Amino acid sequence: MLTRRDVAVRSIGAVAGGLLASRLPGPYLAAQEPQRADGQFEFARVVERARQLAEEPFDGDFAPLPERIADLDRDGYARIRFRPEAALWRGEELPFQLQLFHRGFIYERPVRINVVEAGSARPLVYSPDQFEFDPPEIGEIEGDIGFSGFRIHSPINLANVYDEVAVFQGGNSFRAVGKGQVYGLSARTVLVDAATGSPEDVPFFREFWIEKPGPGATEVAVYGLLDGESLAGACKFLVRPGEATVISVYGQFFIRRDVKKLGLAPLVSMFLYGEDGSRRFDDPRPEIHDSDGLLMCGDSGNWMWRPLGNPRQLAISAFSFERLAGYGLMQRDRDFRSYEDLNGLFQQRPSAWIDTVGEWGPGRVELVEVPAEAEIYDNILSYWIPAEPVRAGQTWTCDYRISFGRGPLEPTSLARVVSTRSGRGSEEGERRFVVDFAGGGLADVRDLESITAKIEASRGRTGNILRQRNAFIGGVRLIFDFRPEEAPSEIRAALFRNGEVISETWNYQWRE
Repeated sequence: MLTRRDVAVRSIGAVAGGLLASRLPGPYLAAQEPQRADGQFEFARVVERARQLAEEPFDGDFAPLPERIADLDRDGYARIRFRPEAALWRGEELPFQLQLFHRGFIYERPVRINVVEAGSARPLVYSPDQFEFDPPEIGEIEGDIGFSGFRIHSPINLANVYDEVAVFQGGNSFRAVGKGQVYGLSARTVLVDAATGSPEDVPFFREFWIEKPGPGATEVAVYGLLDGESLAGACKFLVRPGEATVISVYGQFFIRRDVKKLGLAPLVSMFLYGEDGSRRFDDPRPEIHDSDGLLMCGDSGNWMWRPLGNPRQLAISAFSFERLAGYGLMQRDRDFRSYEDLNGLFQQRPSAWIDTVGEWGPGRVELVEVPAEAEIYDNILSYWIPAEPVRAGQTWTCDYRISFGRGPLEPTSLARVVSTRSGRGSEEGERRFVVDFAGGGLADVRDLESITAKIEASRGRTGNILRQRNAFIGGVRLIFDFRPEEAPSEIRAALFRNGEVISETWNYQWRE
């Protein structure tokens, strides 16, 4: 599992100023120039370069960092600060500004950053003068160290303050926040052979091109050249900040070798413990998590909610769809009292919802939950796996919108799961589950007898089913006992009225 970015990339950054050049040393530039003969940049050339890379032997070598930078810990790296006055487009009264990250810590690999202006692309040039180096052990910086990524700023909260709204740094990762939010979960562009028992292949961005926005622009366009042992790819991102920051993603991937598992539109998050109480930690905070559930929707409008957990052993769950409308990792609990953390502000961390674009075909959403003993680890993975095998020589495309905000506009006609709790059941060896549903008109229900619950378990038996009105949330509480027979067991529950489903489906994986 990747170590969390946490403080290192939440609160620090490196800015490249407006220094531009037409060349960088070595063959790196010449091999990746995506411009036409007339010097105009076009995404089609990035796609063609990705196709060419996939036909060549993979080369992941890069110039090493000086030891005094490579050996920095998280805190030392955090003290390499950008100079605000060096921000690209600063003082031009544009709706966006661009800042870049220095290499160091776990971000050793260089990535080339270009700016596209008036159709022509030029690379940003590294200079140590663009940074403040607080750690005294770093000393004088010589040569072209390069950048490890960039971040986009925009006045998302106050009209005259350029807040950080999106970051592209580390492998093929990116993340964003909506208005009034702080960083939490992140996204990847693609995931290769995760949770297969084989080493995971982590493709990385070799190069980015960022279009300079106009004075009235509401979004900024980012293009990336991706490469890895298993595939090469060309990606386009349109970043639109707002109440929810929406990133439209298009990726075209050229498969270099057979892939056991191709994860498209992956999300990465952290869940240490929550209201369920199945794992106890000696911590004064009631809950610690960036996301508390996986939400999914098929094209027929069937919504499913899966509470997240921190298992004692690796757990993998799969949810099949003929056609997927969307899915995401949600932070539904927005009550500060659930976390009591004045620094972490977990109630302000974004959900990430993915709306599919075009025809994705049959496949499955896979959820991977990895045991974790501390909140510094991302231990939750979720992604889409196409049903068709992924073979060398194939080309795969993926098109979707990802919203970093409070969550999707879910149908008001369906009640939502707002909490999941469990404990000792009525008899020895049983577990009792308490699931609260709210919304979808439940607050106006007068006849509780008209509401029934359908509960299924793949292994084991359920009983002692009870429904109660929960006036504190304007909803209905479902209580039942579960007697396990063999682990794992998938348990599902939904509310019905007059034979019609009135809630999303609650799904839970019981483990010993």
